[in-house]
Amino acid sequence: MLILILSIVALGIFAALYSMLSSRGKHGEDEPITVAQTCATCDGTASTKCEQDCMMEASTKPIEYFDDEELDNFRGRKSDSYTDDEAEQFSDVLYTMRQDEVAAWCRSLNLRGIELPNQIKDEVVMMISDN
Repeated sequence: MLILILSIVALGIFAALYSMLSSRGKHGEDEPITVAQTCATCDGTASTKCEQDCMMEASTKPIEYFDDEELDNFRGRKSDSYTDDEAEQFSDVLYTMRQDEVAAWCRSLNLRGIELPNQIKDEVVMMISDN
């Protein structure tokens, strides 16, 4: 009986030492550094999940305006239904903002139910991809 108790105690001590030594070794090893993606670091190239998460996050916050309240008049319009003069209103807003704001502006328009005119979509895509 004494041998059984001593064996259990010895096994417990061995397990505790093994656990301590193995956890100490993990801290000394080089582990890959991972950067948590946020909407600020999301560039759209890593995955569509990043964009989807940002859209979901943006939909829970108040809509951000870029001095473009007049574009709310176009809510519900299809992207191919804009005249050139109407598309020019979108261009005026687009070219008054910083390039790093364009993606956030597109999210804002999307959340407000406003489609970009076909006339400026290529420019918007180029500005977002350059950023």
